Amino acid sequence: MKIAVIALGKIGLPLATQFASKGHEVVGVDVNPRTVELVNSAQVPFPGEAGLAEGLSSAIAAGTLRATTDYADAVPGADAVVIVVPLFVDLDARPDFAWMDAATESVASHLTPGTLISYETTLPVGTTRDRWKPRLEEISGLTEGVDFDVVFSPERVLSGRIFADLRKYPKLIGGLSDSGAARAIAFYEAVLDFDARADLARANGVWDLGSAEAAEFAKLAETTYRDVNIGLANQFARYAERAGIDVYQVIDASNSQPYSHIHRPGIAVGGHCIPVYPRLYLWNDPEATIVRAAREANAAMPSHAVAMLEGAYGSLAGARVVVLGAAYRGGVKETAFSGVFPTVDALHARGAVPLVHDPLYTDEELRALGFEPYTVGSPADAALIQTDHADYKGLGPNDLPGIKVLIDGRRLSSAEAWPGVVYRVIGVAPNN
Repeated sequence: MKIAVIALGKIGLPLATQFASKGHEVVGVDVNPRTVELVNSAQVPFPGEAGLAEGLSSAIAAGTLRATTDYADAVPGADAVVIVVPLFVDLDARPDFAWMDAATESVASHLTPGTLISYETTLPVGTTRDRWKPRLEEISGLTEGVDFDVVFSPERVLSGRIFADLRKYPKLIGGLSDSGAARAIAFYEAVLDFDARADLARANGVWDLGSAEAAEFAKLAETTYRDVNIGLANQFARYAERAGIDVYQVIDASNSQPYSHIHRPGIAVGGHCIPVYPRLYLWNDPEATIVRAAREANAAMPSHAVAMLEGAYGSLAGARVVVLGAAYRGGVKETAFSGVFPTVDALHARGAVPLVHDPLYTDEELRALGFEPYTVGSPADAALIQTDHADYKGLGPNDLPGIKVLIDGRRLSSAEAWPGVVYRVIGVAPNN
């Protein structure tokens, strides 16, 4: 097959590489000429994706993958077009479709009969049918379900382990027609491999959910569940702090019963998925009070962590406070919706002098994000662990000379590692 992958970001490039590894002719489209240049020279534009460097190098050498900025080069004659362009959402849950609109219009301008179009970007329910189908038809002059087919098939992978997740999780699809669904099943079976899983009610593989709307909803549901669960854990944590209880003992005890699956509390919920997709769900269902309450509870945790610090330290006015971690998740160089931003804002509001450290970022990169970098070994008055980087497990008072208080927002360290320092963990009362 000839396959076009639209947007070669942290999801799109691994997908293109996976498709190419199965022997298909893959053309990736990206608006960034530098990304295209790097891909064509077999260089990964971003770090941290297991197996991507090797896979990309093999695909480029084999001639099964190339990149371009030109839709006219990639789309005409394609058997399948897979679109993974980012969708942005503001704090009021309003999606900004600008980038996806532009990509859809560019695809439509060069669309030829016989193409399957699969949207993998997470969307509000109804978007594939009500927004993309009419635009594709109007611009191309073709008819969906007759001349071309459109499906929705959400990406369900996590950065850093995309190739493993592609094998592990069922590939969900939902078509606008039965013929489109059948083509999508055949397409994804031809480009993906699946691990056997005895825990699933049906065989791992491509699962047809019956409609694009059901597939859109499934992705929103699975991610919103995690946000709601974390919100509940964070509320349990704040109560435990007041009640003199270690919430982690409570959660472990509760989860020893097979019907309880309480997640872990923490300083922030970040990334492209968990903080964003509940907002897309709320855009469809503004009466979802549980979802809204969980989102508000999670968004309040950075401020809560700084309040914990202030309670243990005293006035933060003029205090040099180190925020350990800019990335939203340990080992991943990504700051999308990272808790570092509201944490630094909360410190500024209390008159502190926030400094940010992250082993994955240079000082110049941290400054570009608006932060003052911190160098390990420099004087500090207090610190908060914001990211669960493995590097931070080995830190101690000698690494932050002068530190008086540490708030562990990820339960990454221990009081024993910080002698002479007031050590606090979210969800654990001071006497525990």
